[in-house]
Amino acid sequence: MRPTVLRGAAAVTIAAALAACSSSKEAHPAPAMSQSSSGAPAMSQAASSGSASTRMGTFGGLNAKHVAGTVSVTGSQLTLAGFSSDAGPDLHIYLTNGTDETAVAAGKELGSIASDKASQTFSTNGVDTSKFTNAVIHCDKAKAVFGAATLT
Repeated sequence: MRPTVLRGAAAVTIAAALAACSSSKEAHPAPAMSQSSSGAPAMSQAASSGSASTRMGTFGGLNAKHVAGTVSVTGSQLTLAGFSSDAGPDLHIYLTNGTDETAVAAGKELGSIASDKASQTFSTNGVDTSKFTNAVIHCDKAKAVFGAATLT
C-alpha cells in the first residue's frame, strides 16, 4: 500500500508542476520596478561578443501563452523592457534560431526570468549574439515555449 501512495503523490507533484507551465488563466500582476538579473550559470567564454550595434524585437505569445514587451541586444547585454509573461515554475530566456524545442536546445540560455518584472537585464558576455535570430521565453521544466521575439 505504501508504494502506491508514494507513486500517487509523485504523480500529483509532477502534474502540478506541468500545469503551472501550461496554465494560461494566470492573473497578470502589475509590472514591478526595474530590476537587473544576471542569473545565467557560468557560460563559455570561447565565443566573441558580437557587434555593438543594437538589435531589437517585440515579444509575442506562442502555444496559447501570453508574453509581451520588447527585447534589445546591445554590446554585452540583453535587456527586456515592458516585459510580462504568463507565470511558470522554470522560465528562462534563450537566444535561438527559431522558436521550436529543437531551436531552444541548440540555442544559448542566458538566465532565469521573472514573469512579473517589467525590466530585466542579462549578460551576453562570451556569446556571439549576431549568430541568433530570436529571443525565446521557455519553461525548461515543461519543455514549453511561451513566446518569442525576432531580432532585427
